[in-house]
Amino acid sequence: MMTVKEIIDPIQPEMIEFEKRFRKNMQSNVMMLDKVMHYIIRRKGKQMRPMFLFLTAKMLGEINDKTYQAASLVELLHTATLVHDDVVDDANERRGFFSVNALWKNKIAVLVGDYMLSKVLLLSIENNNTRLLGIVARAVKEMSEGELLQIEKARKLDITEEVYFEVIRQKTASLIATVCEAAAVSVDREDYAAKMYQFGELVGLAFQIKDDIFDYGTPNDIGKPTGLDIRERKMTLPLIYALSHSSKEVRRELINIVKNHNEDTKKVRRAVQLVIEAGGIQYAHAKMQALKDEALLLLHDIPASTSKTALIGLVEYTIEREK
Repeated sequence: MMTVKEIIDPIQPEMIEFEKRFRKNMQSNVMMLDKVMHYIIRRKGKQMRPMFLFLTAKMLGEINDKTYQAASLVELLHTATLVHDDVVDDANERRGFFSVNALWKNKIAVLVGDYMLSKVLLLSIENNNTRLLGIVARAVKEMSEGELLQIEKARKLDITEEVYFEVIRQKTASLIATVCEAAAVSVDREDYAAKMYQFGELVGLAFQIKDDIFDYGTPNDIGKPTGLDIRERKMTLPLIYALSHSSKEVRRELINIVKNHNEDTKKVRRAVQLVIEAGGIQYAHAKMQALKDEALLLLHDIPASTSKTALIGLVEYTIEREK
């Protein structure tokens, strides 16, 4: 598997330039807002979405100002949704740092998220980029619908595999799909826009399933599952599979734990064990691999390049990562 350093190598100068432009776009005249923005930038994660965008764009054409604009729009949108998600989930931490709402309270966190979404609109209009704005606006719609669908279905714990895939397609995969489509559009490859959207969607689905599997422990610490999704009553693919492929007794026990004993560490551990015994992890892993293979097949006719190799490496990394 390629390392992050090897994956980022073909787009290293572009990532540095993007970071400068993104910081500039985040600047504000309001001191408090500037302070919050500085904090958000300082605790940014692996930058996987900009990596997907620049590698896709470079694989298909020449990176230009429109590509940097697309990267800024997507990253502003992604960051805004994370800030709002932490408010919705009442989360005090993100990536090991305090969340914005934990430090500045919910009202400021919501307003900061709103500010970033307004920057998406303004940047698009300033650069006369209605095509990119349309792509990003659709992602906001999809992500909101996915979140609401999950909330609606989670109450009854009756999510089917079909509904699960619809939820994660909208909630998670739509953003990576948007990234890859925007990359193609930014380098004037409209002929590849739909295909790159499909590619990103498949990668996003695989990415989410990987997160589902993490809840049951990684291959190196399979004995230390977090069970966090079960505690939060989230219907993940391994759990959905276990519920539909177990005896009545096991199904009843699982539902009882998730509904009524999700705060009991011993009971949550029992639920994790039941899901593993039912083959839920193996099933989810096979689904994830199939989605990855389907995604990579879409790149087959694109000429070989260092960017294409790195993009394939990034796809592999998203599903082989240990955290």
